[in-house]
Amino acid sequence: MDENERYERARKRVENLKAFYTHFTVFILVNIMLFTINMLNDPGHWWFIYPLGGWGIGLVAHGLSVFSFGFFGPEWEERKIKEYMEKDKRDL
Repeated sequence: MDENERYERARKRVENLKAFYTHFTVFILVNIMLFTINMLNDPGHWWFIYPLGGWGIGLVAHGLSVFSFGFFGPEWEERKIKEYMEKDKRDL
């Protein structure tokens, strides 16, 4: 892998990390707002937990895709690419 490929891969990872942090910040701010609205208007019924939970699942999925903890990270991608290239070579 040459220097340009490493730079592009690192740039893409930073871009994905930045998108996750933006997603996380918006999640926190919107859910604070929903909690406040809920408590001011109907404190007996905690409806804010439904969007919190649904959006939280999406946020966790986004975090797993960004941080990947080795499951689907760059090393996995590289192995799969090589695997498919070898398979295509054999099939020719």
